[in-house]
Amino acid sequence: MIITDKKNSIVEEIIELKKKRNAILLAHNYQIPEIQDIADVLGDSLALARAALNTEADVIVFCGVHFMAETAAILNPEKTILLPDLEAGCSLADSITVDQLRKWKREHPEAVVVSYVNTSAEVKAESDYCCTSSNAVAIVNSIPEKKEVLFLPDLFLGEFVKKETGRENMYIWQGECHVHAGIRPGQVAEVFTNHNDADLLIHPECGCSTSSMYLKAEGILPQEKTHILSTGQMLDYSNKSNAEQFIVATEVGIIHQMEKQNPNKQFIAANPEAVCPFMKMITLEKVLMSLKNNTHIITVPKKIARKAKHAIDRMVSIG
Repeated sequence: MIITDKKNSIVEEIIELKKKRNAILLAHNYQIPEIQDIADVLGDSLALARAALNTEADVIVFCGVHFMAETAAILNPEKTILLPDLEAGCSLADSITVDQLRKWKREHPEAVVVSYVNTSAEVKAESDYCCTSSNAVAIVNSIPEKKEVLFLPDLFLGEFVKKETGRENMYIWQGECHVHAGIRPGQVAEVFTNHNDADLLIHPECGCSTSSMYLKAEGILPQEKTHILSTGQMLDYSNKSNAEQFIVATEVGIIHQMEKQNPNKQFIAANPEAVCPFMKMITLEKVLMSLKNNTHIITVPKKIARKAKHAIDRMVSIG
């Protein structure tokens, strides 16, 4: 009871400070349940980027990881962007540096660079397009077929996009999200064996995504039950589907929202240990302190922001 009272008190104080400061709370689907429950906007990277672009709030409290707050800062240079914990990083974003990208571009001087949103502002500034898992295929399809494409940094998403688009002149950076990469084909197969009436919802960043596409094409995984989707698309699908069970192959944080929106359906994690420690760093206490003390303000140098915004604008407008 004491813990609940303390939590309620913190939530009430956050709500009061949001009103006082004309602030909005944006949260990713992988955040802890307490953060998801108080978010003004909850979604995947694309939905949150669009929300950041369209908000009339003066202050954006970003409950996600560092690159997401940077994206909001690029889209809203006149607003205050707060990240409650500076240590909330991303192993995938760290898998490529701007110097590595510049070297890669020199090896393919005519190529179009498509960067997953899970990258630093500096990498975005060297890119022609940004994308998310929900619109990566649409963005690559929008590029003239004769143009080489450099896709970075996620190898599993890249392989998925290459297969979906049929594009042979697409080169893929060999980076990965350590959490999604840890969801292996054998785990999905084992869970499906025990729940063979369930629909399979697989994030394209997962280590099982490429093999699942192959198994689906071969008929080993049922065509009508196997779906490769972004986190936002997973939520939409589970809300609309008549299925009663779902195997979820992504970071487990999304299951909270799935269960909340569909209390009569069952959601089973393909790998219950698929937990991103960075996504779990932000707490109610840190959000409160962030609103009270402006911790931590995220800014991007103007020159980098101006170049990166061009790629992000394309991401927001497509798909």
